[in-house]
Amino acid sequence: MSANMEKKESSSCGCGGGSCCGGPGKWIWIALAVAVAGVLVARNASRKPACASPASVEMPAAVEPGAAPTPAPERVASGKALPRLVDLGADKCQACKMMMPVLDGLKKDHADAFVTEFIDVWENPEEAKKYNVRLIPTQVFLDASGGELFRHEGFFGKDDILAKWQELGVELGAGEQSE
Repeated sequence: MSANMEKKESSSCGCGGGSCCGGPGKWIWIALAVAVAGVLVARNASRKPACASPASVEMPAAVEPGAAPTPAPERVASGKALPRLVDLGADKCQACKMMMPVLDGLKKDHADAFVTEFIDVWENPEEAKKYNVRLIPTQVFLDASGGELFRHEGFFGKDDILAKWQELGVELGAGEQSE
């Protein structure tokens, strides 16, 4: 009995050194863990883009621009093509909801400098693919001809967006800089 007690104490899992600690039983547990991981990866591959929570987003986090095709650029009454800010998100995502007042303010205050557009990628999944969206919200800054200049993933505040436009050379006009 004392030899059996010593074996239980030396076992790392506390089971007494049974089949899980060595031999063919160990490989069964490893194969099971690999199978479960494979199933989880396969299930997540077909899911919608993840919603970034504001706490998990670094400000500002640049991502290499992708080669996404873009629609024709918007024009103001003067006929001049304007750059565009495309926000790709969803109306049920918390960080996306936080972006709504920011986007509304940009549309109202800076319509003469750039076009602000929101696309719900849960209602329009083809747009998520077109813009190579990995998580939402994603903001894509496009030049007047539709080429991607910069992209940001996660919540992006109004002041940061306006500073990025200025960095990219977009004239915001007198008195229209960040408030």
